[in-house]
Amino acid sequence: MTTTGLPESLIATLPGHYYTDADIFRLEQEHIFETMWFCVARSRELDKPGAFRTVDVGRESILVTRSRDHAIRAFFNVCRHRGAKLCTEESGEVKRAFQCPYHAWTYDLQGKLIAAPNLSRMTDVGRTEYGLVNVHVREWLGYVWICLADDPPSFEEQVIGEVVARLGEVAAVDRYNIADLEVGKRIVYDVKANWKLIVENFMECYHCATIHPELTEVLPEFADGYAAQYFVGHGAEFGADVKGFTVDGSEGLDRIPTVSEDQDRRYYAITVKPQVFINLVPDHVIFHRMFPVAADRTIVECDWLYLKDVVDSGKDVSRSVELFDRVNRQDFDACERCQPAMSSRLYAKGGVLVPSEHHIGVFHDWVHARLGARQP
Repeated sequence: MTTTGLPESLIATLPGHYYTDADIFRLEQEHIFETMWFCVARSRELDKPGAFRTVDVGRESILVTRSRDHAIRAFFNVCRHRGAKLCTEESGEVKRAFQCPYHAWTYDLQGKLIAAPNLSRMTDVGRTEYGLVNVHVREWLGYVWICLADDPPSFEEQVIGEVVARLGEVAAVDRYNIADLEVGKRIVYDVKANWKLIVENFMECYHCATIHPELTEVLPEFADGYAAQYFVGHGAEFGADVKGFTVDGSEGLDRIPTVSEDQDRRYYAITVKPQVFINLVPDHVIFHRMFPVAADRTIVECDWLYLKDVVDSGKDVSRSVELFDRVNRQDFDACERCQPAMSSRLYAKGGVLVPSEHHIGVFHDWVHARLGARQP
């Protein structure tokens, strides 16, 4: 037995209230989602000046758009006059400017205040000073990442560093040319579970033999319970008779030509904390983004990305999509089964992790470190 009273092979999880408590979730919003790089949109969704998307990051609504100089920009979605939400639609397009529906304060695509009732009489009001407040933006892998912190952490260390830690080198993900791929399918899942349950589930494969029969047919080693993320640089190999990463193991789509020979017929999974999962296979990439809404609810937006020619030609991607859509639904169903038990008196002190899940304990340590002394 260890000092915790557990057998040597087991370690404790987070206590149950970390998955249900509104105060814990508020701390996570403040000290995780609002301080780290957060992936919000596919860059090509913002394909022209004036195209926009609004997203909730932590407790804030953020407006992401493409400006006249074709750069991606992000702003707090708050009018500087009386605090009304500037843009109420989830996505759309404006011609030249964003106008507040309350008092008609108007901002150009670079956030500058350009018009308001009687503004010409208020000569002391600075057009930039009272413009929209910028949010830090980076583009990588064809996605828009933002950070709400005044002084953002290093993108190279916090985001790209996660990929390097998982695959051993950034070149390993660069070979998939994710920025040049096209969305062949997008599915949005509304999961009635805490975001950490979803992260934990994605990180381990102890459950794979139990709930993922289709996945373990394609990736037989997953039946042993060790996830692809358990070893640095490791990719799970396709079964001998499997032709492609499809629901029935049949032939996939056109292979991404820059994928290296040693990455062929392998599956790689990457967790980029706090809310991105990247899945790499030879002919497509599956890119998940989580949007935690409440302690017991998370929206997951999942893109299936293929070569442009595959999408433009209208090739059938359904067997490819169906495999991981089933995996997602199986996973999210499991997370939703766990969520109610997080409030049980039997889970007040948490559960346990077996050896193949010990890396989840590192994730729990990370959560503790991010929340610091503020957590109860």
